[in-house]
Amino acid sequence: MNVVSTNIGQPVTISWQGLERITGIYKTPVPDGIYLSTEGVTGDAIGNPKVHGGALKAAYLFSEDHYPFWKTQYPSLDWDFGMFGENLTISGLDETQLFIGSMYSLGETTVRITTPREPCFKLGLRFKDQGIIDAFVKHRRPGTYVQVLQPGMVREGDSMELVDLPEKKVSIAAFYTMWYAPEKDRKLIVEALNLPGISEQKQIQLQKWLS
Repeated sequence: MNVVSTNIGQPVTISWQGLERITGIYKTPVPDGIYLSTEGVTGDAIGNPKVHGGALKAAYLFSEDHYPFWKTQYPSLDWDFGMFGENLTISGLDETQLFIGSMYSLGETTVRITTPREPCFKLGLRFKDQGIIDAFVKHRRPGTYVQVLQPGMVREGDSMELVDLPEKKVSIAAFYTMWYAPEKDRKLIVEALNLPGISEQKQIQLQKWLS
């Protein structure tokens, strides 16, 4: 896997349901690379720190391979990398082969795969269509958040290479499918509960589903 584009966003004020909000989803490529700290991407806007950024969602990765599908769905948009709000566009990123808790070297950094992205209305604003939320869920290719274990720069052309796998293997794709499924896979939930990278908030929800 290789880095195709490094992207950051400036804070943008939007209007949603009668309220003004700040978002950082309007990301664009930056030629000199980005710095990944343990709490986020330096210079990148975070509109809602409750659901973006922080230790377990320090950076968002999305696959270059998914772009052709979405371009056919929205051909009239002005396309560039960063369209999905990702900090890093990665070639060869496959959610079925990304396991929660696994560690990768990425440029100068070491990162841990944590959880998939859950789309919200801001993605709909970026695509000028709130219908993309449901379509994004059904497509089951959400990209992944990462925890930064070793900070550093990531630049276009850098490689992303596996360093370590957890004993229990729950893929980003499997977790994402379970999260939105009306009937939950109890075995998968039990395995996911003990994985590094699962937030306390998600652990609470997983426990509720078990009980």
